[in-house]
Amino acid sequence: MTPITEVEGRRVPLSNLEKVLYPETGFTKGELVHYYATTAGVLLPHLRDRAVSFLRYPDGPDGQVFFTKNVPPGTPEWVTTAEVPRSEGPARMVVVQDLASLVWAANLVTEFHTHQWLVQSPEEADRLVFDLDPGAPATIVHCCEVALWLRERLAADGIEAYAKTAGSKGLHLLAAVRGASSERASEYAKGLAVEAERAMPRLVVHRMTRSLRPGKVFVDWSQNAGRKTTAAPYTLRARRVPMVSAPVTWEEVAGCGAPGQLEFLAEDITPRVQDRGDLLAGLLDRGRAVALP
Repeated sequence: MTPITEVEGRRVPLSNLEKVLYPETGFTKGELVHYYATTAGVLLPHLRDRAVSFLRYPDGPDGQVFFTKNVPPGTPEWVTTAEVPRSEGPARMVVVQDLASLVWAANLVTEFHTHQWLVQSPEEADRLVFDLDPGAPATIVHCCEVALWLRERLAADGIEAYAKTAGSKGLHLLAAVRGASSERASEYAKGLAVEAERAMPRLVVHRMTRSLRPGKVFVDWSQNAGRKTTAAPYTLRARRVPMVSAPVTWEEVAGCGAPGQLEFLAEDITPRVQDRGDLLAGLLDRGRAVALP
């Protein structure tokens, strides 16, 4: 029989909690659900009012990995959903608004990916994102160098940048913005990526052509497109071990000297949050959002 847990008055079925999802560490599905439940205080604010794409890996990262964008079959009626625009016509997606919905979604075994806009105003981007992806032999150390340049360049336009690990090999930069369409945000981000390549031609590439990437950092500006999603802060990733897309300080970025220095596992996050709080809290302050130049 599938066990049922009660979360904030909602009955949430949980299944296969003993299943090992990450064989290298023995991390189980039960531990995954527990991780999401215990980080809800910092994770949920970054999910609320955003349509969520689930990158599911129910048999672990070595099994089938697939995106679920539409509302999954069997979704409880109390889980919030919203109609969102797509090029092929409107679709309905899940919006994770509360702890019960988060625990239900965690039972699907998923990464959480969100758009750079809120469901109330899909025509307006409220976040700017850069995904810094190193092409071997480049590493996150080189991503940090590029991130520091981008931080200064954004600051010149009055925009405050925040950093988090991708939860794999790269780094994400985020900023709160207002008053721009996704098209304008993409245009602005591409412009800065081109500037970065001109300033650091041996280190940066802004084009998606894979043959150009070895030894360089690809500054992916395209995730600002209205249809694109990016891994949410604090989400677990479907990688070899239970790595997390974890917020980091600029001091940590500047001090990064080795590839493994900015890798954080699920077990690392609670102590970091207890010690530092949500390092991305500024993104949630709409009063700090800046109009793009």
